[in-house]
Amino acid sequence: MAASHCGGGITHVIFDMDGTLLDTEVVYTRVLTEIAAAYGRRFDWGVKQRMMGRNAIESCTAMVDALQLPITPSELLVLREKEQNAAWPHSQPLPGVVKLVEHLHANDIPLAVATGTTMSSLKLKTQLHQSWFSYFRALVTSDDPLVAHGKPHPAAFLRAASLLGKTEDFQRVLVFEDAPLGVQAALRAGMHVVAVPDACADLALFAGADTILQSLEDFVPEHWGLPPYPSTTTALEHFYK
Repeated sequence: MAASHCGGGITHVIFDMDGTLLDTEVVYTRVLTEIAAAYGRRFDWGVKQRMMGRNAIESCTAMVDALQLPITPSELLVLREKEQNAAWPHSQPLPGVVKLVEHLHANDIPLAVATGTTMSSLKLKTQLHQSWFSYFRALVTSDDPLVAHGKPHPAAFLRAASLLGKTEDFQRVLVFEDAPLGVQAALRAGMHVVAVPDACADLALFAGADTILQSLEDFVPEHWGLPPYPSTTTALEHFYK
């Protein structure tokens, strides 16, 4: 954890998107709960945790298998996307996200996204947030032809790093993730990882992460050799010190 463990400090940062940057997990939960109920099944946190971090078809396969749904993963994907696509344009950033992204960008830290979603879904989810999402120099999605495997394989993170010009010394790359499979992928890539799990998650599944935060509002950049946030101390406070 922290700069002393990453060779002098972090130089590049990669974010997962769903549940890390954007509050999209509530939509996934609502839509999948409704689909499961239509087949007389119950979608719970245990099933969702099996799906998190995987690409679209792999996550649907996990749900079909877990609930023994009488449909194929491809059919589930069609049902899921029909409902979700209408909600994605209303996705909102999670607490602390915009502040952190803007701060890192202002200090010229190369930023990337590595997500299990498709590029078309990413565009829907971020269309209202280009003022800060444009700061990401690389966007790696599940339909990238050079990413043959989803998380926990490290391919997406290694691809994102390469697009940022980082092809070695991966211990100076920091990943933010909300899913256990994403944490595993980052570690397999030789990168450091900060986990920001859902409040319902089993924290034991994140044991390999360098640190676990409740929110990105709790992230302290200087602990990782990154520039600190600007001081908010006012002139009046300085006077009374």
